[in-house]
Amino acid sequence: MDNVFILDHPLIQHKISRLRDEKTGTNEFRNLIEEIAMLMGYEALRDLPLEDVEVKTPIETCMTPFISGKKMAIVPILRAGLGMVNGILALVPSAKVGHIGLYRDPKTHEPHEYYCKLPEPIDLRTIVVVDPMLATGGSGAEAVNFIKQHGGRHIKFMCIIAAPEGLKRLREAHPDIQIYVGHLDRCLNEHAYICPGLGDAGDRIFGTR
Repeated sequence: MDNVFILDHPLIQHKISRLRDEKTGTNEFRNLIEEIAMLMGYEALRDLPLEDVEVKTPIETCMTPFISGKKMAIVPILRAGLGMVNGILALVPSAKVGHIGLYRDPKTHEPHEYYCKLPEPIDLRTIVVVDPMLATGGSGAEAVNFIKQHGGRHIKFMCIIAAPEGLKRLREAHPDIQIYVGHLDRCLNEHAYICPGLGDAGDRIFGTR
């Protein structure tokens, strides 16, 4: 799985374990999502292209590296993906933020689009699609489809927890993107929830049921 990166850093694993605990309240859960997104973003963005730019230090003028080309685009899958945005923005404050709205049919578990707004020009940007959970893989695969239809080319997908079924579906649908996973869980249950998982990420981020 050359395009899949399981991020086994101890800090990421520790914070995911705290996310799983049903006693973790909304505020702590939200903060943990941001912190994990920042730690994962540090790894996922290590291949951003650089170019040397002339800078005058207090001592002398020198050539020093800056991120080259158009800045990044962060595209959360609504609504749970919103929880990861600030963690990545802390690393790259100049990044633009798009949004893709998908809901999952309660019977078929297939995704349906209700909103898509992306920063332009999307084809020149490194795009990081974020969603805490990769369950069936349907929403992730469709979100990447929408971005490609709008001209996006340099795409990374980042999730905190994935099921093997969802990871397989996303890889097969989009073998050309990089996929970053905080933890690969055991399986999906009969309701298409990740096991052991952490429940509904959107509900736990926003304090809804």
